[in-house]
Amino acid sequence: MLENSVEKKTRRRNPDRPYTFLLPYLLLFTIFIVIPVITAMVLSLTNFNGLQMPKFIGLKNYVNLITNDDVFMQHVLPNTILFSLIVGPGGYILSFLLAWMLAQIPKLPRTVLALLIYSPSMTTGIAMTVVWTVIFSGDQTGYLNNILMQLGLIFSPIQWLQSPQYLMPIMIVVSLWSSMGLGFLAMLAGVLNIDPTLYEAAYVDGIRNKFQEIIYITIPSMRPQMVFGAVMAVVNTFQNAAIGVLLSGSNPTPNYAGQLLVNHIEDYGIIRYEMGYASAVSVVTLLLVYGISRLAWRIFGEND
Repeated sequence: MLENSVEKKTRRRNPDRPYTFLLPYLLLFTIFIVIPVITAMVLSLTNFNGLQMPKFIGLKNYVNLITNDDVFMQHVLPNTILFSLIVGPGGYILSFLLAWMLAQIPKLPRTVLALLIYSPSMTTGIAMTVVWTVIFSGDQTGYLNNILMQLGLIFSPIQWLQSPQYLMPIMIVVSLWSSMGLGFLAMLAGVLNIDPTLYEAAYVDGIRNKFQEIIYITIPSMRPQMVFGAVMAVVNTFQNAAIGVLLSGSNPTPNYAGQLLVNHIEDYGIIRYEMGYASAVSVVTLLLVYGISRLAWRIFGEND
């Protein structure tokens, strides 16, 4: 009784103790997330070149983005939609399938293969670009050109990374190759932590094959990991958006074939110093990421 009364008195004396532990996170979140987002929203309503004081122009940047920016409407937006629809869901489905297949094999080979699959996501964009640039080099020393010429399939080197025809497919392949990150590990952990008795009971109740097992047992039992994987797929898709510029070595990319929202922001913000317009594009990107994340939560999140 005495101990309980002492605990109650301590709680009454320190009602703000939980907020003390949360303070470092809240401080960092405010500095690196809240303030930059608010700043971008404010700057998107201005004409700002990074040197002079911003001049308020209202929604003019957004109007110009939709009505006057032909590059955005004809190249950037379609490229971003195509890239996102393939790399996002493709990487997500691939992460789940690989996690499920690894869960079916013994621990030692599963650990080795998981490390091999995860390792590309740990490399920096520059290091990853070096590897793929060697493969798709536009001269005879490029691995792909060399192999195709030895097989007699082509007679002269192809400029893979400078060709608008091939740049986007190469970007998609490279992004899928490097998309097995934290989402993949979360899904692997989710599959491994499912209670085996659920599968036994399911087969008693009438499940007949692995596909039904995945649909009715595996996916419903790892919904938190599926949500996390979906969010990480969205984040990775937009993180990999700069790969086109890194591969081609130019911004804008050849004939805007690999130009995405992130590249459009860099083009106007870093190269042209039109910070206000670049902020408007970044706000549109933020809204797009938020919308897709909310959609993923509605699909995989808990109903309660």
